[in-house]
Amino acid sequence: MLKNYKLRFKVSLKTAMLLLACLVSFATARAQTAPSATGIVKDSTGVALPGVTVNAQNISSGKAISSVTDKDGMFNINNLENGGNYSFTFTYVGYLSKTLTGYTATAGNKISLAVVLKEGATALSQVVVTGYGRSSKAEVTGAITSVQAEDFNRGVISSPAQLLQGKVAGLNVTRSGNPNETGAIILRGPSTLRSGAQEPFYVIDGVPGASIALLAPEDIMTMDVLKDASSTAIYGSRAANGVIMVTTRKAKPGEPRLSYSAYAGFEKVSNQIEVLSGDELRKYLADNNRSLNPVDNNEGANTDWQKELTRSAFSHNHNLSLSGNSGKTAYNVSMNYLKNQGIIKDSELERFILRANIDQKYFNDRLRLNVSAVNSVTSTSNIPNEVYLNMLTYLPTVNVRQPDGSFTENFTRTRGYLNPVSLVENSMLDGKVKTFLGNAMAEAKLFDGLKYTLSVSYQDEQNNNNTYYTRASGLAQGYNGYALRNSYTNNKKVLESFFNYDKAFGDHDVKLLAGYSWQEDRNNDGFSTSNRNFVTDVLGYQNLGLGDPLSGVVPDYNTLQPISTLRLISFYGRAQYNYKYKYLFQASLRRDGSSAFGINNRWGYFPAVSLGWNISKESFMENVRFVNDLKLRAGYGSSGNTQGFNAFTRWFLYRAASRFYYNGRYINAIGPYQNDNPDLKWERTNMANIGVDFALFNNILTGSVDVYDKRTKDLIWDYPVSTTQYYVPYLTANAGEVSNKGVEVILTAKPFSGKNFKWTTTLNFSHNTNKLVSLSNDVFTLPYVRTAFLGGKGQSANPSQIVQEGSPIGSFLLARYAGKDANGISQFYKADGTISNQPPVVADFSVAGSAQPKLLYGWNNSLVYKDFDFSFFLRGVYGNKVLNATLANLNSPSDATNVNIPKFTLGETPTDNNAYILSDRYLESGSYLRLDNATLGYTLKLKTNAVKSLRFYATGNNLFIITNYRGIDPEINIGGQTPGIDNNNFYPKTQSYLLGMTVNF
Repeated sequence: MLKNYKLRFKVSLKTAMLLLACLVSFATARAQTAPSATGIVKDSTGVALPGVTVNAQNISSGKAISSVTDKDGMFNINNLENGGNYSFTFTYVGYLSKTLTGYTATAGNKISLAVVLKEGATALSQVVVTGYGRSSKAEVTGAITSVQAEDFNRGVISSPAQLLQGKVAGLNVTRSGNPNETGAIILRGPSTLRSGAQEPFYVIDGVPGASIALLAPEDIMTMDVLKDASSTAIYGSRAANGVIMVTTRKAKPGEPRLSYSAYAGFEKVSNQIEVLSGDELRKYLADNNRSLNPVDNNEGANTDWQKELTRSAFSHNHNLSLSGNSGKTAYNVSMNYLKNQGIIKDSELERFILRANIDQKYFNDRLRLNVSAVNSVTSTSNIPNEVYLNMLTYLPTVNVRQPDGSFTENFTRTRGYLNPVSLVENSMLDGKVKTFLGNAMAEAKLFDGLKYTLSVSYQDEQNNNNTYYTRASGLAQGYNGYALRNSYTNNKKVLESFFNYDKAFGDHDVKLLAGYSWQEDRNNDGFSTSNRNFVTDVLGYQNLGLGDPLSGVVPDYNTLQPISTLRLISFYGRAQYNYKYKYLFQASLRRDGSSAFGINNRWGYFPAVSLGWNISKESFMENVRFVNDLKLRAGYGSSGNTQGFNAFTRWFLYRAASRFYYNGRYINAIGPYQNDNPDLKWERTNMANIGVDFALFNNILTGSVDVYDKRTKDLIWDYPVSTTQYYVPYLTANAGEVSNKGVEVILTAKPFSGKNFKWTTTLNFSHNTNKLVSLSNDVFTLPYVRTAFLGGKGQSANPSQIVQEGSPIGSFLLARYAGKDANGISQFYKADGTISNQPPVVADFSVAGSAQPKLLYGWNNSLVYKDFDFSFFLRGVYGNKVLNATLANLNSPSDATNVNIPKFTLGETPTDNNAYILSDRYLESGSYLRLDNATLGYTLKLKTNAVKSLRFYATGNNLFIITNYRGIDPEINIGGQTPGIDNNNFYPKTQSYLLGMTVNF
């Protein structure tokens, strides 16, 4: 028995040893057939970089395996093929890619790597978004400026376009203190005479024409501004004003990330026009043997109407985002809420945005599907325009309310003299805009180098505007309550289908693009109606059925434009070639067909060509040590402007001409009001651009210089025509030409870039010369167009600006001030050079200056010391003129018994009845230098698993301004047909202070 036991033990032992040997052999064989690589990635300061993509590629077989560094910067790649040679490429957003080659994977060996990535310090290493693709700045042959999120303007931002104010050379952005106004945006000077047709074209994550108002500033990662036609022509008839490519935030590789940011701040009026108090006005009148009407003089009243209407406004913003990226699946969800009070009571903006994006890869990353959606709801509350003038002119010698609680009013007065506090409290002007944008995209790698993209998007915008004037409102006297409501929707459908081919053949690199685009816009689909004579004011505009209008009163149906549908079909292509990244070539062509154009001009062609030379890669530059990068580029192209078109611009149209009473009822008379024009087409802009990009002194100084010549032909205007040929004496047609020539410079320096202290400073400035070359052609003749009829006190027939050949758009046409005569009465030059104290006539007017600035500039500084950061930003303009029509209108000493006057008027002769007349006396310098922003922050690096980082900051906006302008602020809207005019409609500028935080989990 013992023998049998020993025998069994020996057999079991042999079996176990045999199994163990098999396992060891299997493990050894497995180790021999599965080499691996491991390592760590850090930045130049020694900080580990999580989320770095590591791509290991076997050069012989072409097989590649990818991995991502963890939170400690570590990576591990298993199952490498035996042999080699292997290359390892490390890529990370904001850093220069790095490739290590010459590694061999052998059995039993592990490849160990320690890598340091450097920040993308040079402009030429930066990746920018172009039309239907991306390129490094080293490959770009056009004029493109990229602004990253960390360089955006800070503060209470109600419109994403404000993020770029002062940051891009040649881009002129003006903004108001009103949270509900977006301001004007003009790139490289005005090139059209039409209002609402001057703004750049927006492309958001590849969706052309998407609404920029959809996005919260916190959701934007970069904004690339395409300036010249060689860059913008790929968008054809919509790109003459430039193109702004917006890229939203995407999930970075690695574990899920949760972040929350918020700020709260208050705003106050930065400046006001100084007008007389009640006692000062009484004294002024008494000193000049004049007195107030008793009804306009409440004993002891000293009402400061500007103070009564303004407030310290409180604003707050919250942004919550969740993102994750496993390599195959990436997602991003964010929510943003903004409440922005205006400094004038009852004006405010409230906005909520929800955005989601999911990206999925299939079939070994050969197919990528992306679905995104964003929904924005913006509610606004506005004030009547009449408030702006009355808050300055309403007499301070009366109280806001009378003893019985009613507002002090004097409706016997004319010219809109109304209690401004009553205007605000007895008026409701509410709006709500709901906008949805959905996009689905499929990207397929068909074979090596060829990629196909299909993108479908739908944007729906619903606008609701509601107005109610109570029975006490001076704007609806005798109406017994008046309500107006309108609701309309705009929707946009876009399909983009294109191929990209990108292939390198030795020293040759080729990129080809071919695509098709279809778009349909349906606008103004809605209604408008009104009612009056309500039983009560309590419900406001919420129940129009409670109104009971008198017989013959017709509801207001005419607020909206006609419903219109526009369709655009496009074919486009582009070819890019570079040889050793030294010599670069690009050519593109787009063919656009639009239903907006005349039947004889349905299709247009928009070509572009550009060249580049990377001089720093030439052998003769090898010993020029101080030059790191140097590239020369030149381009010429053509693009169009169709903004402002609708489906009926080219058609012969009828409308209700008048109403007449016949046979006991009112009847609408219908008559023609627009001639048809089968030859109507887009405005065409041809632009030549020469530029140079450089990086010097070990990348301490980088920058670019661009010189351009921009000419726009076929300007659209209403030209006079003979009624023997046409039904209506005006025809919308193409004629005329405008020129813009300029230079743009941007310089970035990093004087200090150590481990503990960094300083980056960026200066940009631009000069543009604008000139209207012609208003006429062989068919239509128009010597000039007088504009800006500001009116007031017998001046309603007098223009203040003129559009004429040889002058800039926004040229002022004014009487010439000749000082005062012996009696202190204002005098003016007549056309023959003589002087008269009689009011001037238009024949005596002359061109006196332009609203176009000679210089735009911005200077940004960012300083980092350990965990502290400080930045400040100054910007300004030089050489433009502003017509201070507000001051002119107020400067009327003879009206001091009827309206208040500014302290400026105390220096006038009391009997000067000409003091208010618009003349070049009120044409002032619009130059200014503003400290636009200063921010101090501190980042707390927490060593916890829950919270990765926590940053606190304090920001001040519009901290000071240096200017000689006598109005509220020289930053006047420069858009539209009448730029640079301050005319009783200026919402006060604000000065704001914010406290904020950002926490990353």
